[in-house]
Amino acid sequence: MSKYYVNKFLFQVDRDPELLAAYASDPDALIERWEQEYGQWLGAGHRVEKTSWLAFTDQERRALRDHDYVALFEMGAHFFLVLTIYIAIYDEEYATRIGPLAFQREYAAKLSGWLGKEYPSVQV
Repeated sequence: MSKYYVNKFLFQVDRDPELLAAYASDPDALIERWEQEYGQWLGAGHRVEKTSWLAFTDQERRALRDHDYVALFEMGAHFFLVLTIYIAIYDEEYATRIGPLAFQREYAAKLSGWLGKEYPSVQV
């Protein structure tokens, strides 16, 4: 897994309302677009230096496409980046249906198997 690349995706998409909306509505298209337009450029918002060695693995692409935050966490994506992007996508819907902090409670419940264990390393 390229933790850097996955974390870069999570960070950049979460902080850009247009990218976030595109990711929420059509993950496959946004992932492909992001790789072509953003992922190859080093840094955030800079078009100075390009890399050709970064790419998502099939497992990463599937987890991002499916919004599978448990898989992303278990692969070592940064837990805060994983949590905040999916809060941005799901919080309003969950709060309307279930109540305040409903998505955060679900996130915690799905990751509760990690209680008392050493979390996957987020080290790049």
